Amino acid sequence: MNIPKAFVILNGFMHDFAAGIWLAAIATITLLHRAHTAHPEITGVINALERNSLWASIAAMVLIMATGAGRTFTYVENWYGPDAERARRRMLIVKHVMLSACFGAGYLFVYAKVFH
Repeated sequence: MNIPKAFVILNGFMHDFAAGIWLAAIATITLLHRAHTAHPEITGVINALERNSLWASIAAMVLIMATGAGRTFTYVENWYGPDAERARRRMLIVKHVMLSACFGAGYLFVYAKVFH
């Protein structure tokens, strides 16, 4: 597969950027929920912001998965040597299991805050 290097780099940047957006959206929902719990008079405004942040986080998650799949097709075999590659692959598997757990835990944590 002959993919331009600029596309591979852009894909990696988008993947990392979307991960940051996802985490920021989850943190935003948490902070907004605290604000409207402390000040019930602003609940009407805050609820809409929480829902918009939730949908932004879902869009970011979809982008993370799509660009992560793109990384699969641009993976460079044995870039670091055979021993390092084995360790790298194990670490990638562990990282993705942990990140999947974080996605699930993040949505379990904020779902009740957004749809209360």
